[in-house]
Amino acid sequence: MSVAINRQGDYLIASIQSDLSDSEVLELRRELAERVGAERSRGIVIDVAALDVIDSFVARALRAIVLTARLRGAVTVIVGIQPDVAIAMVQFRLNLSPLRAALDLDAAVALLDRLTRGDAEDGG
Repeated sequence: MSVAINRQGDYLIASIQSDLSDSEVLELRRELAERVGAERSRGIVIDVAALDVIDSFVARALRAIVLTARLRGAVTVIVGIQPDVAIAMVQFRLNLSPLRAALDLDAAVALLDRLTRGDAEDGG
């Protein structure tokens, strides 16, 4: 699989290196779900900057990763969506809820810090 998954503190950083086949997208979802539990991660950042296209299958898979991670106790932020890809996603009316996006890794980590700190203050 052409995805590097690294740990940075309480977060997993998944950096997609090239376009993924459908089976690789499903493998990414499975691996992230497993690692969230095994490593007790509180957040995931998925860097999609290498993707030239985010079609409906990939959009649904990203949505499934977000929902699966949430059920495992982690918040997910997508980074690196290219401008042309963002425009196409909107034009094709892809269901992006409940995806959270940030411009880059620094913004994603800052967002995760705020969101996970808020979860801790709320008792969850």
